[in-house]
Order: sequence, then C-alpha cells, then structure tokens
Amino acid sequence: MNQISIEETGKKHLGKVYLVGAGPGDPGLMTLKGKGLLECADVVVYDALVSPQILAMINPQAQKIDAGKRMGRHSLLQEKTTQLLIEKAQTHAVVVRLKGGDPFVFGRGGEEMQDLVCAGVSVEVVPGVTSGIAAPAYAGIPLTHRDYSSSVTFVTGHESAGKYRPKVDWASVAKGSETIVIYMGVHNLPHIIPELGAAGLSDETPVALIRWGTRPEQEELIGTLGTIVDQVEATGFGAPAIAVIGNVVKLHGVLRGVIG
Repeated sequence: MNQISIEETGKKHLGKVYLVGAGPGDPGLMTLKGKGLLECADVVVYDALVSPQILAMINPQAQKIDAGKRMGRHSLLQEKTTQLLIEKAQTHAVVVRLKGGDPFVFGRGGEEMQDLVCAGVSVEVVPGVTSGIAAPAYAGIPLTHRDYSSSVTFVTGHESAGKYRPKVDWASVAKGSETIVIYMGVHNLPHIIPELGAAGLSDETPVALIRWGTRPEQEELIGTLGTIVDQVEATGFGAPAIAVIGNVVKLHGVLRGVIG
C-alpha cells in the first residue's frame, strides 16, 4: 500500500469521503444511509460491479467517475483511485467511494481508509450487504443450518502478489469450517479444488457457483468437488461469481423454487 501523508498533500481537506457499500446488485439491498449519501453527493467514484439501478440513485449533478476493476482491466490503478479521492476532498463536501458489496469484505476498503486517514482526510464507512451472504440466500442456500453447518469461512480465491503471506492455507480452511464461501475464485478453481481435496474434503462435497448474485440475471451451477471444474469448462460459467462449498448446498433444490 502506498500511503500518502498530510505533508505530501500539503492542502487542507474541506470535504469528507464516505466508503459506501453498494451491496451485491439488487437495489432493494442498498442501505438507506448509503442511498441518502448518493442523493446528496458532489462526487461519486464507483466500482465496476455496482449495478445500473444503484448508479441511477446518484445525484444527477454529481461528478461520476468509473474506477472499476475487473480481471485484467483496471480503469484506475488503486494508488490513482486513492489520490483522486484525496484531491476531490479538497474541493467537494461529500465524496462517495461506492464499492460493490461491503467495503471491508474483500473490497480494499481498509487499504483506502488507511491512505485517506494518513492524508488527513475525514472518512466514514457505510457498510453494505456482502455477496457472500446475499447471493446464497437468493439461491436458496442458507450458510448455516442446524442439520448441516454451524460454521462459515469467507475466503478470497484471488490473491494479490506480494501480500503478507504467499497463499491461502486451503488445508486449514477445509478443516476449519463446515461451509466455505469463496469470493473471486472461479478462475482459480482448478487450483483450489485439488487443495481442498488433499485436505480431506470428499469428491462428493456439494458445490454451488452463483453468478451475478441478487440481480435478475442471477444463475447457479450446482455440482460437487469432483465435478465442478469440468462443469465450469463445459458451460463457460465465469465471473463475477462466488462459490459455496458444503452440505448446505443440498438445500438449493428444496428452497430455490420458493424464493421470489
């Protein structure tokens, strides 16, 4: 992380930056506080996965800046995004950094907040509904259930280079929880699945992939640890998607049809 200090910016910050979670896509899951901030914002810097319906909530007079990051395609580099927020806070009262899901759940919100605080910018976090909870719910998959699971692990399947440790300890993940929710992991499933199998998970362990969670175009691919990689290859199922691994996936066939 490239921290920017107050001395380096050398300017007084008149405004405040709000790190707002947009939720997973369904506009009905946007928080009232987040919606209110969008309606009065002077500047909104938004991510790629924010749905059009939520973008439509933004004050028509606000400056809108696309800072979206998708695999292999960055509109703005992370350092440039943070610098932009600092600059906008010097001249605008309400600057919203609109992030898909929740800013602090694999959303780099912690990194951005650190840099903003170091630069002397007033900042506030407005949590959002994370896709790892909402998408399975819309698919009829409860992450906990008294008959199937009393523990959940949320883990990223897409790690940055040069991070604090070289890779996720998939063996510990497999042994430590009855339900595993993997964010941004579809492209790395051919690596992740063998790691989980080597840690003791059966090939018959149910797996659900959920793409575009909570949106009208949401779709699911249901398989097992032994079949899901071939299913992805055969169907072309791709990002943005999360994976849910565990016996709770068995409830998809029971509950999916009764969820509106």
